[in-house]
Formats: sequence, C-alpha cells, structure tokens
Amino acid sequence: MKYQVKENDIRLDNFLAGVMEVSRSQVTKMIKAKEVLVNGKLVKAGFMLKTGDEVIVNHTEVDGLVPEKMDLDIVYEDDDVIVVNKANGVVVHPGAGNRSGTLVNGLLYHTKLSDVNGDERPGIVHRIDAYTTGLLMVAKNNKAHEILAEELALKKTYRKYIALVWGVITSDSGEVDAPIGRSKNDRKKMAVRADGKEAITHFNVLKRFDKATLIELRLETGRTHQIRVHMDYIGHPVVNDPVYGNRKLFDDSGQCLHAKELGFVHPRTGEYMQFDSELPECFTNILKNFE
Repeated sequence: MKYQVKENDIRLDNFLAGVMEVSRSQVTKMIKAKEVLVNGKLVKAGFMLKTGDEVIVNHTEVDGLVPEKMDLDIVYEDDDVIVVNKANGVVVHPGAGNRSGTLVNGLLYHTKLSDVNGDERPGIVHRIDAYTTGLLMVAKNNKAHEILAEELALKKTYRKYIALVWGVITSDSGEVDAPIGRSKNDRKKMAVRADGKEAITHFNVLKRFDKATLIELRLETGRTHQIRVHMDYIGHPVVNDPVYGNRKLFDDSGQCLHAKELGFVHPRTGEYMQFDSELPECFTNILKNFE
C-alpha cells in the first residue's frame, strides 16, 4: 500500500494509524518488522513526516480471508446485488490485524462477491461505521460493482439516516456544507477542515425532546464519519457517540445513528429500488431516556 503525505510534521505512527484505520500498536509492529518505508528508507515510529513524503507499507497477512458462518439480516438478494441490514458492532470489512468477524467474512460464507477492491474489501461498494447500524448494498460481481460505484460517485444513490442528537434544533431543516479531512490532532478522527474534501449533509427534524432532537439526514457525499463530524461541528453531536462530542454515554453500544433507507438503480435491470429498515433495539433503548 502506498500513501502520499499531504501535511507537515506528522508522526509516522500517527499518520498510518489514521489512514489505515488501525491502532498505533499495530503500526509499531509493522515498523519494527521493517514493513514500512518512507521515501524508500526504514525509519522509526516517531519519524516526522513532511508534505510530499511517500510512505509504503509492505504488510501482508499469511492467510486470505476466511468465510465465517454468521447470522445475516439480508433484506434483498439476486445474482448481482445484496442489501444487508448491518447489526450493531459489526465491522464491515477486514483491516490490518483484523481478519475475522467482519461482515465480509460472513458474506463470503453466504455467497461469492466481486473482487474489484481486491482481497481486502470484496463486494463492498460503500460502508458504515462498526457502531452505526443499517442498510448497505454489496456487489456480487464486478460489473455490478462498477455500475453501483459510479452511481455512488455521481451522487445518485439515495441514503437516509436517522440520528438522535444532543440539544434542541430550532429550525425544521438545514444543510451542513463543510469539507472534511483527517484531524490534525488525532489521526483516528475526522474534522471539518478548509483543505478537506467536499461534504454535504441535509437534515430534517422529526421530533424535539427537552435535551435532544430526533432527525433524519440525507447524504450528498459519503465522507468517513460525515454525519458524526457535521453534527458535532454545528453543536449537536450524535447521542452516545464515544468519539465525537464529549458528552454523556448511556452504554457501550455506540452512536445513535442508523442507515434507515437505501435507494439505487439496479445495475442490470435499470429499475430503481428502495429499501427501509427499522431502528435497532440499541437505538430505541437510548431513545426511551428522552421520551
């Protein structure tokens, strides 16, 4: 894997932990194993990177991905596409040091997936965080994957989320148009940054409580942690989010954020398809505290 550095004065271990979405300890093991090169040279974990540096990671796993039997909530399936309702706490695809227990492992046991993304993310057209629940579309062959990915890139895919956020939002609707990039202070977090990538989120208020607001959100773009970052940015972080907002946590079930609706044009038939899913118990249990 090759990465281009776009910032000055970033520690190598922090940089890789962020872009690879792994822990610093995992990165340190790779560096000590001489699997990481900066501009063609071996360096230490604390090496300070500069803009333009090239980081190459030659980390390989001995074994490929192992299909694992898993309870999957499949909403729709045909020869080209699967729509799955992802459970809370399930990571979508494997990463360095995390080769099992992911949605991809379960899907590989169930069926064959596209290999457009290589061995690491077979079938995955888009993803949601481990502790965000809800609908995902997965491609079973390469042609379907390419068409669905293009549709997503052209902002034609319909995605509606439900979130419970802290504070009372007074306006009935709104838009957050703020670019998102990797946080300079914490490489595992994202942040609104002037030099980030375009990110647009629309929201409508569904119900107001004394200390929180239930909202629906529609994404124009799909940046990492987009909803969580945008809502924190406007002062209404997602309830029970352990990373953003620095607010009270009710339990360890993660943020009250659910990918409720998903719509797309079928890659083979050209038919528009739309799916809906119910709020999970982990979400509704926390919601009861505000009703």
